[in-house]
Amino acid sequence: MTTPFPFTAVVGQDDLRLALLLNAVSPAVGGVLVRGEKGTAKSTAVRALSALLPEVAVVPGCRFSCDPSAPDPGCPDGPHESGGGTARPARMVELPVGASEDRLVGALDIERALSEGVKAFEPGLLADAHRGILYVDEVNLLHDHLVDLLLDAAAMGASYVEREGVSVRHAARFLLVGTMNPEEGELRPQLLDRFGLTVEVAASREPDLRVEVVRRRLAYDDDPAGFAARWAEEEAAVRARIVAARQLLPQVRLGDGALRQIAATCAAFEVDGMRADIVMARTATALAAWAGRTDVLAEDVRQAALLALPHRRRRNPFDAPGLDEDKLDETLEQFGDDDGPDTDPDGPDGPDGPGGGGGQPPADGPDSGGDASTPAEAGEGGEAGQPAGAGSGERSPVGSAEPFRTKVLSVPGIGEGAAGRRSRARTEHGRTTGARRPRGALTKLHLAATVQAAAPHQRARGRRGPGLVVRRDDLRQASREGRESNLVLFVVDASGSMAARQRMGAVKGAVLSLLLDAYQRRDKVGLVTFRGSAADVALPPTSSVDAAAARLESLPTGGRTPLAAGLLKAHDVLRVERLRDPARRPLVVVVTDGRATGGPEPLLLASRAAGLFAADGVASVVVDCESGPVRLGLAGKLAGELGGTAVTLDELRADSIAGLVKDVQRRAA
Repeated sequence: MTTPFPFTAVVGQDDLRLALLLNAVSPAVGGVLVRGEKGTAKSTAVRALSALLPEVAVVPGCRFSCDPSAPDPGCPDGPHESGGGTARPARMVELPVGASEDRLVGALDIERALSEGVKAFEPGLLADAHRGILYVDEVNLLHDHLVDLLLDAAAMGASYVEREGVSVRHAARFLLVGTMNPEEGELRPQLLDRFGLTVEVAASREPDLRVEVVRRRLAYDDDPAGFAARWAEEEAAVRARIVAARQLLPQVRLGDGALRQIAATCAAFEVDGMRADIVMARTATALAAWAGRTDVLAEDVRQAALLALPHRRRRNPFDAPGLDEDKLDETLEQFGDDDGPDTDPDGPDGPDGPGGGGGQPPADGPDSGGDASTPAEAGEGGEAGQPAGAGSGERSPVGSAEPFRTKVLSVPGIGEGAAGRRSRARTEHGRTTGARRPRGALTKLHLAATVQAAAPHQRARGRRGPGLVVRRDDLRQASREGRESNLVLFVVDASGSMAARQRMGAVKGAVLSLLLDAYQRRDKVGLVTFRGSAADVALPPTSSVDAAAARLESLPTGGRTPLAAGLLKAHDVLRVERLRDPARRPLVVVVTDGRATGGPEPLLLASRAAGLFAADGVASVVVDCESGPVRLGLAGKLAGELGGTAVTLDELRADSIAGLVKDVQRRAA
C-alpha cells in the first residue's frame, strides 16, 4: 500500500486544510469544494486527510459499514444485532469522472428481481464511502445527473436505487470533497450551493515557500515511509485534536448574538435560500470546537462566512467568486454582541493547527499569487484575442452591451454526445422511445417489452404459479431520447467594418448572451476571431465559458476583414476537435456583416471556405451585424453558402420570431 503524503507536511494552503479539518470535526458542514489551478496540492491534501480520521467500528461482513452500536434497520445486508464489531480505518473512495450511474449508486439484478422476487443488489461507491470520505477529482467534468445523485445522497444521508418499482435503500453518510480547475468549466450555481464550503487555492509566488514545497516533495518521493515517519508526531497531534473536537462539538453553544450575525451576513450578501445560514452556523460551531471552546465568537462567524458564502454569491458564470471583507466586517460590527468578546487569541489561527486566512487567499500574501494573471486576463504571448498581423487602425477594446436571453439554436438530427441541454440525442436519461436487446449490462429495463418477449414461452418453460419465468434473452433495454451538449464555435469578425463602438458593443453583448446560453446547456465553446490580415484561435474548445467571456471583453477591433481566413481557421479547429471528441457535434456561429476585404477576390475565397462547412454537413448560424439604411445582404448570402441560416441581432432574442429554431433546423438538414 502506498504511503500517503502527510497532511501536516502540506506547505501553506491554510484555508484548504482548515476547511477539510472542519468537515472532519463535523461532517454535517456539508463537504468542501476546492477550486484552483493545477499543481496546487488539492488532491494531495484530500488524500492525506483520510489518514487523520479516527477508525470506525463496523458490523463484520456488512457491505454497507453499519455501526454495530446503532445498525441501520433498513440495511440490505441486515437485520443486524446490536453489539460487538470490528474496527477499520476510515475509507477514502474516489469517484472517477467517467463513472456510470450503476457504479455510483449500485446495481440491482433485474432478472432475479422479476423471476425470483429477490433484491440482489451490488453496492456502489456511495456504499463504500459510508462513514468515510468520497472524493471527486474534476467534479466540474462529472455528468450533471451524477452530481445530482451524489449531492442528494450527501444531503439525505441515504442512497436510493429504483428499478421498475423495485427499490433498495441504504445509509450513505460521508465527507464529500470535490476538486476542480475553473479553467475547465464551472459548476452550475445550483450545484455550487450544495457544497458546504468552498476554498480557492493558488500556488505561492513567494520563492522561499516554493523552495520548501519542492524540497518536501523530493524528500517524500525518495523515501515515502521515512518522510511520513518524520511527520508522525505532528500527524498524531492533529488526529487527537480532531477526536477532542468531535467530543466537544455537542457542548458548543451558538448564542442568539452569533445567530443574529449569521442571519444578517447572509441577508447583506443576498444569498439565495436558507442553506447558507445553516452551513454558516454549523461551520462556526465546528470552528469553536476545533479551537477548544464551547462558545461561538464573532471571529468564528467571520471565518465561517469567508468559507461558506463566496460560491453562493455567483449569479452567472462570469461572476468571480469572492466576498467583500470590508462589507463583512461592517455587518458583523453592526449586529455584533457587545457583551461578548470578538476575537479569540487561542482560536484556529493558533500554532497548533492550520488557521483561516479567509475564504479567499489574500491579494498580496505569500500564498495568493496576487501578482499572477491567468491566460484569460493577460493573454498568452500578447494581448488576448489579438491575431497575428493585426495591422494598423487598431482600436481599444469596447465593452459589451447587457446580455439577454437568446433563442435556442440546436444541431439537427439525433446525436450520441455527452449529456447536456441543447440538441436531441440518444441518452441514458430522458423519455423512452423504444426497446432493444441490451448490449452488455442492462441499465434501463423496458418492462412492457420484456414481458412481451417472455410471455409466449411460459408454457414451454413449465410455468405453474403466478410468477413470470424470465430468461436473460427476454430482457429489453429501454431506448431513451434526451439532450446532448455540443461544441459551439464562435467565429467573430473584429475588423474595421465592425469597429463602430455602439455596434461592436451590441455584437459583444450578443456573443456574451450566447455564451451564457452555452453555459446553461453544458456546451463546450471555442472562439476564433479575424481582423487585419489573419485569423486567430482566441480560445481553443473548452468547457470554461467564463474564459471565453474574458477573451471576448479584451478583444480589440480594426483593420481589414479576412473572412476566408476566419472560416478556414474555424474549419481547422473543428477538424482537430473531431479527432479528440468525435461524438460531440459542432454548431458554428459566425458573427459578421458578411464583408470581406484584403487580397485578391476576397469574397470568392470566403465562398469557397464556406463550402467546406456545407460539404461536411456542419450546422451553422450567421448572426448578421450589418446596420444602416443601405444593406448589401452579404451575411445572408454567406449563410446560404455555409448551408445554414442568418439571423439579425434583434431576431436572436428569445422574444422574437418564434420559428427561428425550426428555420435553423430546416436549412441545416
